[in-house]
Amino acid sequence: MRLGLIHTSATLVEVFAKLCAEHLPGVDTFNIVDDSLIKNTIAAGRLTPQTARRVAGHIGSAEAAGADHILVTCSSIGPAVEAAEPLTGVPVTRVDRPMADRAVSLGRRIGVLATLSTTLEPTADLVRRRAAGQEVELTARLCDGAFEALMSGDAATHDARVAAALSELAQQVDVIVLAQASMARVAGAADVPVPVLASPPLAMEHLAKELYA
Repeated sequence: MRLGLIHTSATLVEVFAKLCAEHLPGVDTFNIVDDSLIKNTIAAGRLTPQTARRVAGHIGSAEAAGADHILVTCSSIGPAVEAAEPLTGVPVTRVDRPMADRAVSLGRRIGVLATLSTTLEPTADLVRRRAAGQEVELTARLCDGAFEALMSGDAATHDARVAAALSELAQQVDVIVLAQASMARVAGAADVPVPVLASPPLAMEHLAKELYA
């Protein structure tokens, strides 16, 4: 069994390597990293057709490299992942899909917290669609400056800003989803009265069920 992981930041390679070792023992993995995908998306303020085609190209490359299953770890390019799924001969998992499903099962009032505006709407849209007819009330919040701090190496500022935003949002919702895998580092340390969901561990739990079925 071979899992191909596609990342838009090199910082996520180690994060997912640890999760794979924990949740997917015996599964061979490889990584494709292209940070221009997220940089171009941020610069354009949206996922462009050109970037979406390149995402599909990377997914095709992972399949050609022998992947039996593909995980794309960036939520900002999620719509491109879904568009590429019918073109791919092996299963493809969008990293935030299992998280959206868990959120819908936990409460009607769902908070979505992101550090990138380009991720906020794709994640909120995914939660709405995964609700599958259930009535949900979404509250979306952007944590300004946190992503830039993390990318410049200031993880402490990133974590502090996300934690503060979590505390505020938790007063208004039943469950909070962290829109980016890079935010997962704060989930376990958050002292808030509602569940805080991060996509990496939930995606791994989902893959473990799929790959060992």
